[in-house]
Amino acid sequence: MKAVTWQGKRNVQVSEVADPRIVEPTDAVIRVTSTGVCGSDLHLYEVLGAFLDPGDVLGHEPMGIVEEVGSAVDGLAVGDRVVVPFNISCGHCFYCDQRLYSQCETTQVREHGKGGALFGYTKLYGQVPGGQAERLRVPQAQFGPITVPDGPPDERFLYLSDVVPTAWQAVEYAGIPAGGSVTVLGLGPIGQMCARIARHRGARTVIGVDLVDERLAMAKRYGVDTLDLRQHKHVADRIRDRTDGRGTDSVIDAVGMEAHGAPVTGMAQQLATLLPGPVSAKVTEKAAVDRLSALYLAIDAVRRGGTISLSGVYGGMVDPMPMLTLFDKQVQVRMGQANVRAWVDEIMPLLTGDGDPLGVEDLATHQLPLSEAPHAYDIFQKKRDGAIKIVLKP
Repeated sequence: MKAVTWQGKRNVQVSEVADPRIVEPTDAVIRVTSTGVCGSDLHLYEVLGAFLDPGDVLGHEPMGIVEEVGSAVDGLAVGDRVVVPFNISCGHCFYCDQRLYSQCETTQVREHGKGGALFGYTKLYGQVPGGQAERLRVPQAQFGPITVPDGPPDERFLYLSDVVPTAWQAVEYAGIPAGGSVTVLGLGPIGQMCARIARHRGARTVIGVDLVDERLAMAKRYGVDTLDLRQHKHVADRIRDRTDGRGTDSVIDAVGMEAHGAPVTGMAQQLATLLPGPVSAKVTEKAAVDRLSALYLAIDAVRRGGTISLSGVYGGMVDPMPMLTLFDKQVQVRMGQANVRAWVDEIMPLLTGDGDPLGVEDLATHQLPLSEAPHAYDIFQKKRDGAIKIVLKP
């Protein structure tokens, strides 16, 4: 079959790879009908290559049709239409019982001291072949796949794999008071959905910060008060101007480790990628420093006693944190990989009911054949051609 494979820094290719098959009785195999390119995939494309091998299959946002089911998989049948969460979780261990599915003990990657395995996401998270492919082996299929109804287009349900639950958790963790205010830093796919969900759940003021025209315009369509990072030198001051001088009740950082505005750290990240693979991996694991400009802005912009929710991926181990400011402002911080299955029951009625209250069918700016994956990664990474969200069609 054909699949999107990592071949090196900024180099993905569509390659011929072996067809997936049932390995464990808890496996299933699906034929992929749609699969997203995620902002997290760009970290693999750019800075996390030390944890990949040439030929690794990428992608963690797939949906499709079940073709095979292992003997221990109940509740799933050949022909079912399913979305596959990016977490690989068993549903019955200590952490799954607490709905912390991203920490699943059955799939934890103990070799690297990490949580539950993820599709298409490096040796640190199990090196499980991903979903940017014609077919996908799904481990722990007795719990993971989400069955969805036939009829509506894939885009109605595809984002259950990652985008919508990640944004839902980010808003939940932000603890926005009823009728309160939130700033969303970064208006990529996750940030867009965070802003929409925050408004849907009752936030009165939603401020979105970005520096890409198309992202700012999309957010405005959904009633977001936008700030262009290029036009305001002191963004936190502008946020305070709009919130009675205090800052917003909550801030969601939907940017993460590759934020703009940190040239020295950005250079350090790039230099690490030029080291030999094993050395680069060790440097990244033990001494990596993220670009923290978005997080610093979050700390500045949140009001005293407010909450910061981190959904952007960070990977640094020696990041300098302004602990005095965090302590003095009495800021709460919540973060972590989305526990996809924990939020599905709350989200599903918004996808199956009348209308499209979260605008899920208005998120993808590009639908491209799988064969154009290299082009998709290029324009997404460079923020060209209005690329906000790209869906690949095998």
